[in-house]
Amino acid sequence: MSLHALSPTASTLKTKLETFVNTRCIPAEKIYDEHISKFAGEERWTPAAVPPIIDELKREAQQLGFWNLFLPHPLPDHLISLSRHDHHQIQIAPSIYLSNREYGILCEVMGRSSLAPEACNCSAPDTGNMEVLLKHGTKEQQVQYLLPLLQGKIRSTFLMTEPDVASSDARNLETKLTKIIESDGRVRYVLNGKKWWSTGAMDPRCMVAIVVCKMDYSHPSCVEEQHLNNAKQLQRGHQTIVIVPMSHPGITCVRALTVFGSDDAPHGHAEVSLTNIELDESAVILGEGRGFEIAQSRLGPGRIHHCMRAIGLAARCYELMLERTMQRQTFGKFLHEHGGVRELIADSRSDLEAARLLTLACADDIDQLGAKGARDKIAMIKVAVPEYTSRVVDRAVQIFGGAGVSSDFPLASALVGLRTLRIADGPDAVHKVTLAKLELRKAKKRMQSKI
Repeated sequence: MSLHALSPTASTLKTKLETFVNTRCIPAEKIYDEHISKFAGEERWTPAAVPPIIDELKREAQQLGFWNLFLPHPLPDHLISLSRHDHHQIQIAPSIYLSNREYGILCEVMGRSSLAPEACNCSAPDTGNMEVLLKHGTKEQQVQYLLPLLQGKIRSTFLMTEPDVASSDARNLETKLTKIIESDGRVRYVLNGKKWWSTGAMDPRCMVAIVVCKMDYSHPSCVEEQHLNNAKQLQRGHQTIVIVPMSHPGITCVRALTVFGSDDAPHGHAEVSLTNIELDESAVILGEGRGFEIAQSRLGPGRIHHCMRAIGLAARCYELMLERTMQRQTFGKFLHEHGGVRELIADSRSDLEAARLLTLACADDIDQLGAKGARDKIAMIKVAVPEYTSRVVDRAVQIFGGAGVSSDFPLASALVGLRTLRIADGPDAVHKVTLAKLELRKAKKRMQSKI
């Protein structure tokens, strides 16, 4: 079966999605930017700063069957039942359940516009957070947080990276979840720490944070846990994931962060302070010390989404480059008639197809083998796709000249976003180490089999 193959239903949906992205989302980008440009300072993080056009696009996406297409399998009955009783009548189940590979193909289409993923309720970090709650959350956690996320009523943030340590090694994280066992046996926790690059935390629609922290059993009531700690020296630093409502008085957005000078309001990224946040057992996802397991399950399919969106964005820039070469002349020739330009075109087309095929092959492996069985390709695409797509956009910028680095075209912002991908979800070097270890392990097995 071809990696590009789609069922007749999915193929029809893809055609409709292409029309929606090209005729509604891309033209709406200018309206979106013009609206947010009217706000300055702290006003950029207020409900009024959220462009109304995004809600219009969301309503259209729901009606057209593009809502929540990222969902990997049917939703629990209790969520479907509750959504039917909601007076807003938002259909939270997707119009069709897609494999990771099929969704990847549609994800490329969404990636052509900065607005399309959010319009379809398929944007980060919400998709990853919803997958965590769907796969690992309790019924109560799903009702309180997953349902409104699926309905698009709220947004969320994922708090992992920290400013004071190299967070690419999760064992370095210093945010602590102190466990306290009361005399009556009741368990409570106190969360303290500092995070940054918390995407969406300052968004006025963000109502919940999923926080990666380290278990702290130093309280006198946790004698047994302290002994277990010392005896087993458990790996992964006792990483644990908890849910914290953004309304909690102990959670503070310290400042908005800029990416190459842009704050990306009203969504953006933030530095977040967590101070003496009191939680009970209902806030813990899956259990103490299960954070690494949860994070890995979140990142597998998520990297398919990131990579295919990146390919869609690079493909849009590539098409703009082709058009530019047929519209502009230098030294008595159209740009495309120069040998050097033709070389840039050929290299770009090759990079795009290589990135696309590698990502779809990875998605197919996840479908067939699960994320664990596709670890090698997951590491490959995390390294290769940002590099390949960045090269494509960089060539487009060069062809456009001064216009390429202006805000008149999407090239400059695309280049910034793709460069950032080489750091997001862990830097390239970490994934290269992972890939090398897997390859060496395979080689060792082959050598042993020959003995």
